[in-house]
Amino acid sequence: MLQLLAFDDDTALAPALARALGCPWAPVQRHRFPDGETRLRLPPALPPQVVVLCGLQNPNAKLTELLLAAAGARELGARQLLLVSPYLAYMRQDLAFTPGEVVSQRHLGALLAAAFEAVVTVDPHLHRVATLDEVLPGRRGLALSAAPLLGAHVARHVPGALLVAPDEEAGQWVRAAAQAAGLAHAVCRKQRHGDREVEVVLPDVDVSGRAVVLLDDVASTGRTLIAAARGALGAGAISVDVAVTHALFVGAAAAEVQAAGVRHVWSSDCVPHASNAVSVAPLLAEAVQRLAGALPVGAS
Repeated sequence: MLQLLAFDDDTALAPALARALGCPWAPVQRHRFPDGETRLRLPPALPPQVVVLCGLQNPNAKLTELLLAAAGARELGARQLLLVSPYLAYMRQDLAFTPGEVVSQRHLGALLAAAFEAVVTVDPHLHRVATLDEVLPGRRGLALSAAPLLGAHVARHVPGALLVAPDEEAGQWVRAAAQAAGLAHAVCRKQRHGDREVEVVLPDVDVSGRAVVLLDDVASTGRTLIAAARGALGAGAISVDVAVTHALFVGAAAAEVQAAGVRHVWSSDCVPHASNAVSVAPLLAEAVQRLAGALPVGAS
């Protein structure tokens, strides 16, 4: 039998995932000491197959606890560990662009491969890597996509909407969402001038009088969405909504996006946020069941 363990940041998703898996779940209890260290407590006895649910938003604070929990789970009986990390951090840096830069994707992948037999995530920000398996040496990785689910949600709420990728990198998700929902789509061009300074050029499509939905894998500072929304409204769009897989929305980003004229913000529940409207629990459960059945218990 599978056992699901979930960090407290992920307890909103945990019950739905446990129901979809047909297994019990328990929290990873944490106590933080004044000096910044953490004491973790797991169930005192674990079955051979354990699924750990831990999204890696705020990764610097969570990675140490995740690796300690994995090691502790093995001491308590787990022989096969599967990580479900709906948001997988440090995937962008897959190449050293200047001498001395640390390639974070490579090293995080090696750490996770040492701790888990398999990793499941959703819409990771991969550039020059074709599959998640390549990030996890000797292990299994599944990169799922919430784009079709978001596309279906958009089609129900804004029939006939034009799906727009706010930049070229989001084009892959917009195409998948549009195909699944039977919607038209287009892709903007972006030029980044800094972490919070971007310029977005609208696609060569007439948006005048149309309902536009900006769709992306992640919303962090919101600057790209803000620039694209203002551009679409300035070009005559009758409405602009936003659909994203990962609603990080750092600081006041969510309020700033809506202040730019965005009507609705919809996100998946990969990252807990007030905008969550689409659940990825069934998607994750199907992937976990497939992996759990394929990997022999006690694999290493």
